[in-house]
Amino acid sequence: MIALCDCNNFYVSCERVFNPSLEGKPVVVLSNNDGCIISRSNEVKELGIKMAQPAFYIKDLIKKHNIQLFSSNYTLYGDMSQRVMNILSGFTPLMEIYSIDEAFLDFTGITEINYQKTGDEIITKIKKWTGIPVSIGFAQTKTLAKIASKAAKRNFGVYSIDSPRKHDIALKNTSVADLWGVGGQYASMLAKNKIYSAYDFTLAPDEWIRKNMTVMGLRTKKELLGIPCIRIEDDIKDKKAICTSRAFGKKINSIDFLREAVATYATRCAEKLRKQYSQANILMVFIHTDPFNKNEKQYRKSITISLPFPTNDNQILLKYALMGLEKIFSKGYAYKKAGVIVDSLEPDSSIQGSLFDDSGSSKKKKLMESIDVLNSKFGRDTIRYAILGDGKEWKLRQEKLSGRFTTRWEEILSVSVKV
Repeated sequence: MIALCDCNNFYVSCERVFNPSLEGKPVVVLSNNDGCIISRSNEVKELGIKMAQPAFYIKDLIKKHNIQLFSSNYTLYGDMSQRVMNILSGFTPLMEIYSIDEAFLDFTGITEINYQKTGDEIITKIKKWTGIPVSIGFAQTKTLAKIASKAAKRNFGVYSIDSPRKHDIALKNTSVADLWGVGGQYASMLAKNKIYSAYDFTLAPDEWIRKNMTVMGLRTKKELLGIPCIRIEDDIKDKKAICTSRAFGKKINSIDFLREAVATYATRCAEKLRKQYSQANILMVFIHTDPFNKNEKQYRKSITISLPFPTNDNQILLKYALMGLEKIFSKGYAYKKAGVIVDSLEPDSSIQGSLFDDSGSSKKKKLMESIDVLNSKFGRDTIRYAILGDGKEWKLRQEKLSGRFTTRWEEILSVSVKV
């Protein structure tokens, strides 16, 4: 059996762990620059507020129902996710972290297991050790486990598709639009052919599915029938390209502030490269104005640079990123976003050295390692190049940001007790 463990309203739940007064109250977490809703409490869902709605559009509802707003706190959410995943890893040797709030667990071959009891134990332990509520669904395949996980949210946290009757009920109550791997276009096509539920989908001929949805559609059908076709990916694959990009908290006209942003993004790319032991051969820089503001002059430009040798060195990536920015910058525009992408990545263990390249020298490597260690221990950008600046003119708008309670000593919660 495969289990999918899903954290309930994860970002909201993280906020509630450190602010218990939010329990039972409507709470939302907003996207970058406090723009759109990306996590909702059940109380907010009952008000009919949808995911991805701009907060500005529902300001009257927010005021009427005293909805609590929070800026996205990815430092906190990432750390809480890691704690949840560490607990889950103790229940089975084979686990796939699917997203920040979901993980597949493979119980295949584990005999004499009571899935209800195991699910209850997982829920209890995670709640006790982290404060995060979770739901868990058990089924024969990953696709069915996705369906079971959704059903678990309506069945006291645990649901197992472990009988033919439950299997048929689950498929008949699941719309094809909600199936894992079926997008909007396929869902519309299936509806036109009178295929509305997952059960209907399993009745469609294999040849028809392969013709209209390729072998991926046929794989989904087999998964729905209980035939495993998607294996657990327990190894985290290195990224083939890395992008660091953010919309600015406010529009900027000055190239000086763009230099700060691009230098920061190039540094982040370098950090991520070193974390997965990779080096980049290609670097791209892009900048653009706000495409949604039709009253302003529009400008979008990018440049791709082939690096003289593979590298993950801060200084070298900074140098070429800033060179690229100088070439594409144009005066007279209000810029809303910039970004840096590194591509054509190679494992640093297989890099062929160059007579003119000293980025792989022991001194350079030790310098980068020392910077990473110090920044990890004392906080990001404790050691940084001056060009990064302080980011006050362009960083994300996070007016309702909670504390990084688990990763910053200066932001740890303090509790006073009256004796």
